[in-house]
Amino acid sequence: MSTIDLTSRVPLRLPTATATFAIGIAGYLGVNLSPYMITAAQSGLGMDVLAASWLVTATLLLTAVTGLAIAPLCAGAHRRTVARGGLALGLLGFGAAAVAPALILPGLLAGGVGAGGAVAASGAALAAFRNPDRVAGFNGLANRAVITVVLAVLPLIGLAPIDVFGALALFCLIGLAVSLWLPAAPVLEPHAGAAVAEAMPIEIPPTGMVRTSVPRSRTVTIAGFALLVTFALWAASEDSLWAMAGVMGAEQAGLTPEGLGIALSGATAGGLLGSILLMIVGDRLGRAVPLATLLLAGAALKFAEGFMADQTAFIVVFIAWNTIYAIAFMYFVSTSAALDADGRWSGPLLAVYLVGSALTPVIGAALVGALGYQGFTTALSIASVVLAVPAGAIALLSTRLERAARTAIPEDA
Repeated sequence: MSTIDLTSRVPLRLPTATATFAIGIAGYLGVNLSPYMITAAQSGLGMDVLAASWLVTATLLLTAVTGLAIAPLCAGAHRRTVARGGLALGLLGFGAAAVAPALILPGLLAGGVGAGGAVAASGAALAAFRNPDRVAGFNGLANRAVITVVLAVLPLIGLAPIDVFGALALFCLIGLAVSLWLPAAPVLEPHAGAAVAEAMPIEIPPTGMVRTSVPRSRTVTIAGFALLVTFALWAASEDSLWAMAGVMGAEQAGLTPEGLGIALSGATAGGLLGSILLMIVGDRLGRAVPLATLLLAGAALKFAEGFMADQTAFIVVFIAWNTIYAIAFMYFVSTSAALDADGRWSGPLLAVYLVGSALTPVIGAALVGALGYQGFTTALSIASVVLAVPAGAIALLSTRLERAARTAIPEDA
């Protein structure tokens, strides 16, 4: 089994963490603000809800497709260029949509493309840090904390285009301002060449500069692609339940709008708690057992949700399920980051998630229509049980590769 190179990975420091997390939040903000974006598009263009929903869906799909297409560049020397270009385009696009109703449609589409560059660059940068598990926890905490505040404050300010699209543009501007600190693709200084060459088989170019990416084995490549497919299917099944929760809870358990608000806010709080726990635990438990266990626990909770006929029970199970979901999401991120130090897999992973997020309202509604609520949650549970097998296997491989690489590094390297 080939090893990965850890000598180039850097500790998490405030500047690099600020840049990585801020750029990621800028890229992902549209997903979280999608309900507000629909309202803003309706008021700005006079659209009906269906047309506005399709416009926002197209925006999110452009973010996902762009992120997937451009992710390979973020694993090399162009990571910061991609981030800055994407954030600049997002700033222009969302900014134009905020100030001119006639530019809402082209502005949102351009902003969606720009956000894709931010998502890919920040995702790839996560692999540059030591201890991917703790970094994934910090990333989850920063993301959910900021999003929680934005979701709470925006309705108080207003949901006009200037407010909603202006917020998207503002976060692109913040990301652009701190992009200088985004961790670059891993390269070691010339004096480190001897130590790294002794530790593992890395080719030293004639210039004396050591490129830290080691030749990738076929096993890691297969595992990386398998992880992307597994994550895409898992995320689609999870977000389908999130999309249908309000309708299902109302019809099945008498869930009121106030109850839905409690469920959604409680789910956010559960995600924050999960982030803190992962930051504390780090990689002490490995990744395979926690990830597989989380997927199986999530399957049980999704199955139970389909049979909750009481509002309180529905809310409690929903919050428990979303807490499990949030921690599992972070383990997927840490697994992808651990597979390759240059972000070859963590870059596209976050873009893959957006594909499912954009389509889950349609997927969820179709499954409910065909299977009913209990059949819907049963199908989602079966999907999680099946996906726990490849997810656990890939997580185990990433842990073994990382530990093998650590033992190969001399103490003074």
